[in-house]
Amino acid sequence: MTAAAAVLLLAVTLLVAATPLAAQVGHAPQSSPYHDIRKGHTVTPIFGQFGGSGGRFEIGPHDGQIYGLRYDLRTGSTIQIGLGFARADLQRLIVDPFDSLSRRVSGPVDQTVTFAEVNLQLNLTGGKTWHRLAPFVGAGVGLTFPSGTPADTSKFELGKKIYLAPMAGVRIFVTDRLSLRGEARALFLKLKYPSTFEDEPAAEPGDPPNNSNAVITDGNVSEWITNSVLLVGLGYTFSL
Repeated sequence: MTAAAAVLLLAVTLLVAATPLAAQVGHAPQSSPYHDIRKGHTVTPIFGQFGGSGGRFEIGPHDGQIYGLRYDLRTGSTIQIGLGFARADLQRLIVDPFDSLSRRVSGPVDQTVTFAEVNLQLNLTGGKTWHRLAPFVGAGVGLTFPSGTPADTSKFELGKKIYLAPMAGVRIFVTDRLSLRGEARALFLKLKYPSTFEDEPAAEPGDPPNNSNAVITDGNVSEWITNSVLLVGLGYTFSL
C-alpha cells in the first residue's frame, strides 16, 4: 500500500469514527461522551519515522528518523492552523555519472533535511472530543533545507524544495491540557536531476543513441516522489 493510499484509508476510518457526533443531542452533560476541547494554543514535540524510496535512483534523502516541534492555534475549533519544524536524519545513494557502470553507485551516505511548514487541520469532531478522541485530517505545505553531501560530485542537489503533505490522525486527550498525537502523512516533492546524468561517462562511454551508458537515457530529468511519515507526539495546551 502506498503512503497516499494509507493516509486516505486512515482519513476514511477517522471520518467514520467521527460520525457519532450527530448523536450528541439527547445526552445528559454528565453522561455525554463528548467534552469540549480547551481553547488556546498547543505545543507538541514530535518524533517518528521517515520512509520512501528516494526516487528511481534512490538518491533523494529517505529512510530515517524525524523529530521536531509543532505549534497550533485555535486548537479547540473545527479548523486549526499549525506551524511545524522538523529535522530528519536520512540516508541516500550517490550516482556518479562520470564513472564506469560497475562503480557508478555508492553509499548510502547520511544527509540531514530540515522541514518548515504551515498546515491546516480539520478536526472531525469539531471543538469536542468523543470518548477523549479527536480525529483529524489536514494538509501542510512547506520548504526543505537539506545539508550538503560533499561526497556527491554529480551536481545533484535536493535544494530548497516546496513540498505538500496531506495527513490524517487522532489526538487522545489524557487531560484537558495534555494530549497524545498520532499522525500518518504522505510527503510529495519533486526531484530534478542534473544535466550530467544525460552525458556519456568518460570512464566507459557508450554508443548513443542505441547503446548509451548515460544515467538517464529516456529524457526524464525530473520526478515526483512520495515519502511516508509516521509521527507521534505529546501536546500541551495553554492560553495566552
